[in-house]
Amino acid sequence: MEGLMHVLSRLLTPRTVVHAHCDLPCGVYDPAQARIEAESVKAICEKYAGNTDEVFRTRALIIKEQRAELVKHHLWVLWTDYFKPDHFEKYPELHQLFNEATKLAGAAGGKGSVEPAKAQELLEKIAEIDKIFWETKQG
Repeated sequence: MEGLMHVLSRLLTPRTVVHAHCDLPCGVYDPAQARIEAESVKAICEKYAGNTDEVFRTRALIIKEQRAELVKHHLWVLWTDYFKPDHFEKYPELHQLFNEATKLAGAAGGKGSVEPAKAQELLEKIAEIDKIFWETKQG
């Protein structure tokens, strides 16, 4: 019986072990989600600046806050779920980029400002993250 178990164990042991760098298919992660929401934040800032109606402006602020929160959410998911230690080793600026981008989406930017220029800064940070993201997908 022991000999049979040894043979079965050898037959059932995988010959090739595969390691994936993410826990789900990589197609779930994409900085485009954060970029789309950040584009909304910028567009709302522009519309806010061009309108004096207080009801419109109040609605714009509420929607902008929601969109900015979604930017932060999508960035955090990328930062914590997609990027792995080897990515941070290869791209040492990545932590700083995420920190700056989430702050630009938060009270220091998208949630705390109605300046289109601040929203543009956020879009530029997301573009830098996006570039690194796609480089990691090539390897």
